[in-house]
Amino acid sequence: MTTNMLFYLVPVLGIVGLFYTFIKFNWVSKQDAGNDRMKEISNYIAQGAMAFLKAEWKILSYFVIIVALLLGFMATKNPHSHWSIAIAFILGAICSAVAGYIGMLIATKANVRTAQAARSSLSKALSVSFTGGSVMGVGVAGLAVLGLGGVFVALKGFFAPESISSDEMLTTIEVLTGFSLGAESIALFARVGGGIYTKAADVGADLVGKVEAGIPEDDPRNPATIADNVGDNVGDVAGMGADLFGSYVATVLATMVLGQETTSIDNFGGYAPILLPMLIAGIGIIFSIAGTWLVRVSDTAGITTANVQKALNMGNWGSIILTAFACVGLVYYILPETMIFREGSTEAFTITKWGVLGAIAVGLAVGALMSIITEYYTAMGKRPVLSIIRQSATGHATNVIAGLAIGMESTFLPTIVLAGGIWGSYECAGLYGVAIAAAGMMATTAMQLAIDAFGPIADNAGGIAEMSELPSDVREKTDVLDAVGNTTAATGKGFAIASAALTALALFAAFVGVSKISGIDIYKAKVLASLFVGAMIPFIFSSLAIRAVGEAAMAMVEEVRRQFRTIPGIMEGKGKPEYDKCVAISTEASIKKMMAPGAIAILSPIIVGFTLGAEALGGFLAGATVSGVLMGMFQNNAGGAWDNAKKSFEKGVDINGEMFYKKSEPHKASVTGDTVGDPFKDTSGPSMNILIKLMSIVSLVIAPTLAQLHSNEVAITSTTNNIEVAVEKNTNGGQAFLTALKNDGVINDNDEVVFDKGVFSVNGVVQSEEFNKKYIALLDIKEGDLTYFKWNPKEVE
Repeated sequence: MTTNMLFYLVPVLGIVGLFYTFIKFNWVSKQDAGNDRMKEISNYIAQGAMAFLKAEWKILSYFVIIVALLLGFMATKNPHSHWSIAIAFILGAICSAVAGYIGMLIATKANVRTAQAARSSLSKALSVSFTGGSVMGVGVAGLAVLGLGGVFVALKGFFAPESISSDEMLTTIEVLTGFSLGAESIALFARVGGGIYTKAADVGADLVGKVEAGIPEDDPRNPATIADNVGDNVGDVAGMGADLFGSYVATVLATMVLGQETTSIDNFGGYAPILLPMLIAGIGIIFSIAGTWLVRVSDTAGITTANVQKALNMGNWGSIILTAFACVGLVYYILPETMIFREGSTEAFTITKWGVLGAIAVGLAVGALMSIITEYYTAMGKRPVLSIIRQSATGHATNVIAGLAIGMESTFLPTIVLAGGIWGSYECAGLYGVAIAAAGMMATTAMQLAIDAFGPIADNAGGIAEMSELPSDVREKTDVLDAVGNTTAATGKGFAIASAALTALALFAAFVGVSKISGIDIYKAKVLASLFVGAMIPFIFSSLAIRAVGEAAMAMVEEVRRQFRTIPGIMEGKGKPEYDKCVAISTEASIKKMMAPGAIAILSPIIVGFTLGAEALGGFLAGATVSGVLMGMFQNNAGGAWDNAKKSFEKGVDINGEMFYKKSEPHKASVTGDTVGDPFKDTSGPSMNILIKLMSIVSLVIAPTLAQLHSNEVAITSTTNNIEVAVEKNTNGGQAFLTALKNDGVINDNDEVVFDKGVFSVNGVVQSEEFNKKYIALLDIKEGDLTYFKWNPKEVE
């Protein structure tokens, strides 16, 4: 198979995923939607979700146009970029928005049909809800592979690079980063905006409905209950769809950027390191589809979370194992025996095909371990959740304290696993190995997202069942699905933050290469200062997101209280709540409050980069990545543990030999803990992985411009700390040195040689230690002499 055929195969695999999505979407749409009351409630939810998306898209359209114009303008000043980066950015933004829309559309169809299916059996309810989730999962993955692969093929055809290391390929990759930037930008706003919406409604509904009025969750008498169910769709579905679309694209892009810096002699014109991550993503779709066929529950199986979890695990592990075997075949077929990463630089690293395979295996192992560890810290019946339940007996404060402690503890094992994964993948295949490990981990994103999305669908189904006053056995089945969904959502977030860490590290390595800095020296004051500033960003970002939820929830609480006071017969079920008022409060608050966190994520790396330079920006990214990963783990796991501690009271819990149920004092304390954890696990926590990747992508986009500024600064004669910097000046030993380089065939008359701080570079490429040792003796350098030299061989005759 030729190189071009393989490149065309990538978008074709994306189309296959979208075709599967279309078939399953039609299947879900044909399922029974229940009685008129169920359809009425479902329509309320769908209309509220669409109203939010339209309002969000209207605001973001202005943002997209402004940023696209700025990118196009910057590209005209950069010889390694092109104005088409603006078009790539717009396409990425549109695809990300469509990914969210696909999820929201299927979720608002599948929720009511899942509730109706639950009247028959748990097996039927799981089939409808999980098929709805798989429509979103495979659809998002298919759109990502089609979008990224299609844009790359178009750019490759337009710029027509002669080789992987040519200037045209550099431009192709630089323009492609615009697609990822567009995807991640929309993902951040969708995740934060959706998170604020859903948690404002959830917190408001819980505080007044459960705690003050003492009515059940999703009771139709609660004015905020429709807004709460709308929030499940715009936050946990549409927001998550845009989020994982951006993650998928960023992971593949990071590997392609580093692959472009890899030299190889293969059967595909040297393009094998770029082809591999795209093909892994495409093959992952096929085997994720195969994995969905394994998710089945017998009609005779008991109505338990264990049976549902076992079915989902079968599908998940099946897709992972199949993808792992496929990766072996891809690596063996595509890659040569050896490749060299950043040949000719001090970072040169020889990579073998089996080293790449080892890195992929490390990535898959890290993903699996992160899911297992996260499940332990958030699942019902495990020690962490039981400890929160036990401390609920002594009040609200001790419940909150226990949850915070569990969240902090839960960072230990994942960090060790992640650190081991980074080290192991680097040992296998260098920085390219770290990137390909993330690509391997994200290969089954379609399956992971299907499992994640089925939870909110089941949650909505339970709400519709409650509001439609269906028999209690229906709610029992949807509650089982919802409980499993809570655990899978938490494990999915753990998986996502791990992949984000590896992707951010790969993007960081790409940034260092593109910005042409030799390294990041932490002993420099501005680098150290930027490190601290970067570490602060996830905290201020989380603060803004959580504060937004709190302020919107206050408005929601006041509105619900007003309706309880002023609408006659509402508590008796005779008066109709004004659901639309609560929907409007959440919509307005989320649109207004999402702008500040988004602006921080995009503007902070730009400000640091253009004021302090590329090296300081590298320090900034390092601080933000480490801080963001730990904050994400802490908030996701604490919130998930609080949530399942509260849900444990529905069947009763044993605290010191005494049974406690819903409406007991320990249960009320658990509701408070869950309310505190809501913005943790559904707003600020999941946003951390987008935050660190988006800042890295923004940095990568501006890296060529920073490299230009850096080279211009170097070319200016200046005096710093009494050290003279000389430009285009022949120095002691210069003639003998250059003559030796010419005789050895290292340079010709058109090359430029720089000696800076004991390191030589030729045409901007840093030379090896052996080179330095061999030629430095030809320079007559004494203490107090110039420490920076730049030669033009034409001047030495």
